[in-house]
Amino acid sequence: LSDPLLGLTKIKVLLILCFICMKHVKPTPGRKSFIISGVRVLLLLAAAAVDISCSAAGGAAVEPHEYMMSIYRTFSAAEKLGLNASFFKASKAANTITSFVDQGQDDVVTSPLRRQKYLFDISTLSRRAEQLGAELRIYTKVSRSLLASVAGLLDLQIVSCQSQRLLASKTLDLEGFHKPRWEVLDIWEIFQHQQQHLQGRHFCLELRGVLDNSESEINLLDLGFHRSGQPQQQKVVLLVFTRSKKHQSLFYERRENIRFHWPQKRLTKGQRWHRKVSRGRRNAISMNRHGKRHGRKSRSRCSKKPLKVNFRELGWDDWVIAPLDYEAYHCEGMCDFPLRSHLEPTNHAIIQTLMNSMSPSNVPPSCCVPSKLSPISILYIDGGNNVVYKQYEDMAVETCGCR
Repeated sequence: LSDPLLGLTKIKVLLILCFICMKHVKPTPGRKSFIISGVRVLLLLAAAAVDISCSAAGGAAVEPHEYMMSIYRTFSAAEKLGLNASFFKASKAANTITSFVDQGQDDVVTSPLRRQKYLFDISTLSRRAEQLGAELRIYTKVSRSLLASVAGLLDLQIVSCQSQRLLASKTLDLEGFHKPRWEVLDIWEIFQHQQQHLQGRHFCLELRGVLDNSESEINLLDLGFHRSGQPQQQKVVLLVFTRSKKHQSLFYERRENIRFHWPQKRLTKGQRWHRKVSRGRRNAISMNRHGKRHGRKSRSRCSKKPLKVNFRELGWDDWVIAPLDYEAYHCEGMCDFPLRSHLEPTNHAIIQTLMNSMSPSNVPPSCCVPSKLSPISILYIDGGNNVVYKQYEDMAVETCGCR
């Protein structure tokens, strides 16, 4: 299976031949068991080929940009201080930041380099989300030779890849460059018309550096814009700020990632059986929790209990970067009469609890459920291997109540 897709094609052909044999060959017990055994082996090989091809589609390990890590650390720290919702609940505030790393290549690795083209694959950017902003982050390291020969102002200019029209610019004072730094260009007005700057599925921009006093274009290599041997952390990054128009679940992202990498992936019979059994176990657990209760411990009143979530155990650590675990909590316990005020019962829950106290066999008790949930920050890899920061709502229980 060195070539997974080729191997999978050969296995499909052999499976078809096996089924033809089963249909037309005389079904003696020996022949039938032999063919069935062969089919089982081929199915196992096909599953292995699918797994290998999915791994190949995912590509090499993604290295998160330090800026994205700093965003995650900043908002995660704010969440621990109880400030998690203040920023994102403000009007017109983004709750998702997607980073696209430059995929462009320099035509010739020779000096001078007057223009540099940046290509960003934005095909995975959700069209259902409200786009609120975009910026270009460029790592700049001015050479000593340039500082010694040129003084004054320098314009970093963004031009159209198609028309060479000037789109945006930022003025730099070369006298202030004593150490490498990141330059941030606001390109939101350009990105709003992104369809005009597409080359295939890539958003395309071109950069040049122009001296303010002479209008001559400088060698971009003197600004540290070389791509040869450039570390991943120093590549140009496009950041797009969006806000989900509707409430999205974390499971939706997982499903989209699988669909992007392997659109025709199907569950095997064994996987369907395992999912059916798992669902049955969950239903049994749910019945034990909310139906019949046994023992003294189950008689405790409705309250918040620990629930440690580990993304590794869920098998999500292949796309979730951080956190790898968090405390989600859950609600458990009885909602019996009289209901405590701190449980903030609804009027319906109060009436149902009264009816349950009078006729337990006919009316079930109200349920112990989360009454307030809080969001958490998650840094993950999307279907296009882009690093995304997102704040997901309703991820951790704050308080419990009877409903």
